[in-house]
Amino acid sequence: MTIVLDSWAVLCLLQGEEPGAARVEEAMAQRPAISWINLGEVLYVLLRRLDTAEANEAVRDVRARTAPQLPDEALIRRAAALKAGHSMSYADAFAAATALAHDAELWTGDPELLAAGVPWRTVDLRT
Repeated sequence: MTIVLDSWAVLCLLQGEEPGAARVEEAMAQRPAISWINLGEVLYVLLRRLDTAEANEAVRDVRARTAPQLPDEALIRRAAALKAGHSMSYADAFAAATALAHDAELWTGDPELLAAGVPWRTVDLRT
């Protein structure tokens, strides 16, 4: 099974928010995929809360335990189409597009990504 994490999942792990943090920690053994767009979102959130060195170190640690994906033109177009058709942030569209590209489960607690009837598979980290 392939796993894709969004920024919600990574922040959940970094902040130790349960029950999701323990599940994401276990998933790290499989080197889950994450879009660089979502990793950038994690960085900007951390930069608002921590000093630059701490924020960069946290992202460096996540990067070492995941398989970050740079979006190509096809993924950007897919993310744009998902954003146009669903109520979500642009960064969330990259998480969904990455999950679809890998035929993977998207692990998140973000209600926009967990909405009914979406074409990607999800795992709700809030429960």
